[in-house]
Amino acid sequence: MSIHLSYFNRNNTLISNSKINTGRNPVVELTYGATDYLIPAYGPTRLIFNLNLQPLIDKVNDTIIFSGSLSSVTHTLVMRNSASFDESLLNGKMPSQKRRASSFDLNLFRIPLSSGTTGYVQYWDEGVGYDYTNYSKNLNSGSGAKYPLVIKDDNAFATTASNWFSGKTISGWTESGIYNNKNTGKVNYSGLTILDTQHFEFGNEDISFNMTNEINAILSGSTTSYAGWGIAYPPSYENATGLTESYSVGFFSRHTQTFYEPYLLTTYNDLIKDDRNNFVKNRVNKLYLYVTDEDSYSNLDNNPIVNIFDNDGVVVGASNLSTKLITKGVYQVSVPNVFSGRTTPMVFTDVWSGMTLNGITLPNVENEFVLYDVNNRIKTGTKTTESETYNFDFYNIMQGEKILNTDVRKIGVIIKKAYSTSELLTNIKGFYRVYVKEGETQVQVQDWTEFNRTPNEYYFNFDTRDKIPNKYFVDLKVQIAGEITTYKKQLTFFIVNKK
Repeated sequence: MSIHLSYFNRNNTLISNSKINTGRNPVVELTYGATDYLIPAYGPTRLIFNLNLQPLIDKVNDTIIFSGSLSSVTHTLVMRNSASFDESLLNGKMPSQKRRASSFDLNLFRIPLSSGTTGYVQYWDEGVGYDYTNYSKNLNSGSGAKYPLVIKDDNAFATTASNWFSGKTISGWTESGIYNNKNTGKVNYSGLTILDTQHFEFGNEDISFNMTNEINAILSGSTTSYAGWGIAYPPSYENATGLTESYSVGFFSRHTQTFYEPYLLTTYNDLIKDDRNNFVKNRVNKLYLYVTDEDSYSNLDNNPIVNIFDNDGVVVGASNLSTKLITKGVYQVSVPNVFSGRTTPMVFTDVWSGMTLNGITLPNVENEFVLYDVNNRIKTGTKTTESETYNFDFYNIMQGEKILNTDVRKIGVIIKKAYSTSELLTNIKGFYRVYVKEGETQVQVQDWTEFNRTPNEYYFNFDTRDKIPNKYFVDLKVQIAGEITTYKKQLTFFIVNKK
């Protein structure tokens, strides 16, 4: 299992019935409720954003993510709540007199590219604004000062697109605010595509919207018409009357100076668990073929077929087994349980055939594996299994290495019994997780993920191209004989920008 991070390439907060632009503000404020005491007095706000999906699309086109297995690819929109660090902020007020919201819902919706035959094509710009208020005025002119302090220009304040009324300077939205929350306009809430709804009990939760169906439809080409996405309160909140306060929740935008830049988290299954060294009777085993062209993984023109032969050259059980592409240049065959009555250990041959690469016919590939009895993995007795401790070595990376964020590293992991220099472990389940640290807080980058296992190595791929420059830590854990042992900070490295 691997991950890919896609970041916003633009975002903005639309302020109800206002031309104010806050596209470069580091925090997104989503507001609803009374406006009487607000500074300035504006109504509900809505976040709009777009994603840079091209690197993700490139991975699909290059079959790093195989388009034939999109059913196992998931996408989650992640935004960090700006109040998640301090519980004392809950139910408090901000300087603008907005109270921090709790017990509310937020919708994730698609911005329609156009609406009807006369609707605008709704491309939009982020804008250059930062402030909600224009401070270009005499700051102390009413205090009797002989020389009032004058600010002639407020460069952080802007009323250019995008805003509530327009996506670009000379092109408006089909409907101001993108949609009408009372269903009386050209584009109504009832006609929107609502992708997900999330409930916030306390108001300090992070955004975690499911965008799996939406993004997979884009990757497969079945969805092509969209102008980005938006996040807003449902109409029942925006249209609420009789409220005496305004309520707000904040999230870090793409312009934050922290590590908490919003992103789309994509997970895809490219896990390799090769059973060639541990081919066990009475279960389905998996074998793999690795295809390289000048040391680079390459796809065959077609999937090969596999036959299993015994020592007498007789095909065992099912013949012409089909294979599937797991990731670029890696093919998997699932070998059914067809070895009943066979003595163990016994050597078999797997033959991969019907292969062409760039129109060139390739010879059959013959490999061997040994069939073992399942009882070889089962231990019985009067004593529990002794706990083990392990040491780890890495290759293709150095401790403390500074890596350009242009690399994709295949990081090999050598797992050994502690206090042993030669006893390597070849039949375990190993996992890794990646995180950075903000003070004493561990900010997760990749959750626990199983190593790839081939006949000669354990490894995982780490793509630095979609990671924010920082110091990264890797924890490892090993599962063997029902016991899981975790090892903290086994590897550290830095990701740095290319200048």
